Amino acid sequence: MRVLALETSTEYCSVALWQDGVVVEHCELVGQKHSELLMAMLDDVLKQAGVKLTQLDGIAFGMGPGSFTGVRIACGVAQGLAFGADLPVAGVCTLEALADASGRPRVIAALDARMGEIYHAAYEKCDGAWIAVSEPHLCKPVDAPPLPGNDWFGAGSGFAVHGTALSGRYAGQLQGADDAAVPQAAAIAALGAAQFIQGRGADAAEALPLYLRDKVALKTSEREAPRSS
Repeated sequence: MRVLALETSTEYCSVALWQDGVVVEHCELVGQKHSELLMAMLDDVLKQAGVKLTQLDGIAFGMGPGSFTGVRIACGVAQGLAFGADLPVAGVCTLEALADASGRPRVIAALDARMGEIYHAAYEKCDGAWIAVSEPHLCKPVDAPPLPGNDWFGAGSGFAVHGTALSGRYAGQLQGADDAAVPQAAAIAALGAAQFIQGRGADAAEALPLYLRDKVALKTSEREAPRSS
């Protein structure tokens, strides 16, 4: 099976090709230039592997949460490529991708969501598959949901920006954290391949992003309200 994956939900842009468990990945720190560089990166990965788009079995993409624009780019490009090549798609949660790449069995995945909030989820690996102990949602670090046990590992930029608050919230439960971890296409590819193998690929028209936050910006009056109160 061959699965092409793309991930653009953070300042990194990454593309990966999964071929029966062997992964070729290209990842770059691009800031806000995902739309300028993504297609060239996709082309490079396919050429490196000697694979054509029509030889793929599916396309996986990081569906979010993450940067509003970045998530839209990944979803839109995956959808366009899948339509053109008549391929199924698989949306993969970026928080689950963080958990998968960590190499740990119990992971608290947290991405900085700005505005003093985080995108949060907690996962436990069971029989080779990830089970969500806490589903992806948006929250303040101090309001992160309680979790059972004391052998959790933290992953993601939420720990870089809100490490003190999260460490306090999960005092005695965290065994360590990788606050530099970002969602990358290699994990998206592996998790997407699992969906395709299980027959859970979707039609390209059904490709949807996962935002969690309904509003991506505050009006000036809304930003001033907390200070005036």
